[in-house]
Amino acid sequence: MIHIITDTTSGLPQEISERYHIPIIPQIINFGNKSYYEGIDIDNITFMKMLIESKELPKTAAPPPELFIQEFNKLVPSGGTIFCIHPSADISGTVRSAILAAQEFPTSDIRIIDTRTVGSSLATLVQLAAEWAAIGENADNIERRINQMIPRNRIYFLVDTLEYLAKGGRIGGATALLGSVLKIKPILALIDGQVDQFEKERTQKRAIRRVIELVKSQAARNGDAYISVMHAAVPELAREFADKLCIEFSLHNIPILDVPPAIVTHGGPGILAAAFFTGERQ
Repeated sequence: MIHIITDTTSGLPQEISERYHIPIIPQIINFGNKSYYEGIDIDNITFMKMLIESKELPKTAAPPPELFIQEFNKLVPSGGTIFCIHPSADISGTVRSAILAAQEFPTSDIRIIDTRTVGSSLATLVQLAAEWAAIGENADNIERRINQMIPRNRIYFLVDTLEYLAKGGRIGGATALLGSVLKIKPILALIDGQVDQFEKERTQKRAIRRVIELVKSQAARNGDAYISVMHAAVPELAREFADKLCIEFSLHNIPILDVPPAIVTHGGPGILAAAFFTGERQ
């Protein structure tokens, strides 16, 4: 038997979680001295309202090991392998918490995977692992296939304002000022678990066009691209963006996921992202 656990940074749709019985460990959002479990004490709509109204940027924290121990206690008695599939350890302490929790179960087969990504790409890997398990793939094959996909992942994203990145210490104040004065729209990239500025464009329209070019030039063309779109409070823009990608890749539909609160905290409302997997040789 194979069990799969993930966390709320995946933005995994509830329907997928319920279909494959995947527990979703909550990230922690702190507004002042009040703490909230993401997806339990606070939903995306409430979070976005609080974020916009808050004078101070909320803090985020990885789930403590105790939350993993609770799930392990439920799953270990049934035997089999437990996969914990989580975001890059460079941007979250979730993997470390899972490792610490697994140490309490030394005789159990608990495998913790640092996917080096986050958001819809993480959700894609979780869903694929669940689908492979459902058709009878063994644990070793599932782990091997996930690990083969990890270095192929790319995420390119836009932020509406540099304000949140600056507040969170992700970029220097001078860069934030430059962006606000010149209306620069930076294209950021998440590659191999780390966020970095990739390019700059003068307008949102040009930035979106450039991201589409990047997806076209890098995404696998053999059905293994698993393209998805993420957004934070810009559903119409996300739908338009996804429609353009559908045309370029002759797809009927591309999944559109909300950016989870723990990520929106650092990028702010208006995030728009394309996530995909490159071809084998890239």
